Amino acid sequence: MTPDKRYIVVRGRLWRAANPHLEPSERDRLVTALMTARRAVRTARAAGDPAAEEAAHRAVDAAKVALGERGPVWWTDGAPDLNRRMARNTAYADWFAQLSGKATEAGDA
Repeated sequence: MTPDKRYIVVRGRLWRAANPHLEPSERDRLVTALMTARRAVRTARAAGDPAAEEAAHRAVDAAKVALGERGPVWWTDGAPDLNRRMARNTAYADWFAQLSGKATEAGDA
C-alpha cells in the first residue's frame, strides 16, 4: 500500500484502495456485497446467462464505487486519480523503486 494509503500495488500497477474512512461495519457490508456479486458473475458466466452476468457486473461496480475503489476519489486534497497506472510512472516512483529494491535485496539473501 502506498504511504498515503490511497493505492495498493499489484505487479507494479496502482489500484485504488478502499476508503479508509468508512465505518468498519459499512466496509464489511460492502465487501460482503462485492464478494457476493463476484460469485454471481462466475455463476452467470458458467450458466451462459449474459443478462445475469451483466446484472452481476453492475453489482460489482456498485460495490466498488461505494467502497471508493471506483468513481469519484475519496480524498479531498485535489490530487489526481492514478488508478491503474504503473507506479514507476507516477509521483510514487521513488517510493516504489525503494520498495522494489528492498524486495530484490531480501530475495538475494
